[in-house]
Amino acid sequence: MRPLDLLHISIADQCLYGFADGQLAVRLSVSTALNGAGEQSGSNCTPRGQHMVRAKIGDGLPLGAVLRGRRWTGEVWSAALDAQFPDRDWILTRILWLSGCELGVNRLGQVDTFRRYVYLHGTPDTQPMGVPLSHGCVRLRNADLLDLFPRVPPYCAVMIDEAPCPQWATADLA
Repeated sequence: MRPLDLLHISIADQCLYGFADGQLAVRLSVSTALNGAGEQSGSNCTPRGQHMVRAKIGDGLPLGAVLRGRRWTGEVWSAALDAQFPDRDWILTRILWLSGCELGVNRLGQVDTFRRYVYLHGTPDTQPMGVPLSHGCVRLRNADLLDLFPRVPPYCAVMIDEAPCPQWATADLA
């Protein structure tokens, strides 16, 4: 499989579109922020604009590995663990940690995506996809993230916006 060179996350579509050499190669359902789009620190919004994958965390961990503070706790998510910690915002399987590329928009100061710890990460399969419910991150199904992770190189471009993916791009996988 070809490595991806651009991830487009459409808040409107609640989808991640992965491109390789200008061709749509991946389309995955996601969940962005319940609070909508926004860049301000503490807003629990999904930041817009041009980003890059600054760090890849969790390679080799099992499906459903529980990550806290970007480290594996040694736990694997289960319904019993979920019942034990009902208010936890689960970060599972892998992390693609984003860094903003636009000074004053999503980089540095009170709008810094990296310092806000905004990730693409796995979430329990009990959580719905295709609807905004996260605390600012982009949630994916664990199995989808496992497939995506090796195809995303460090510093891969990531565009997050409110526009739907253009029709020309979605036709390839239809």
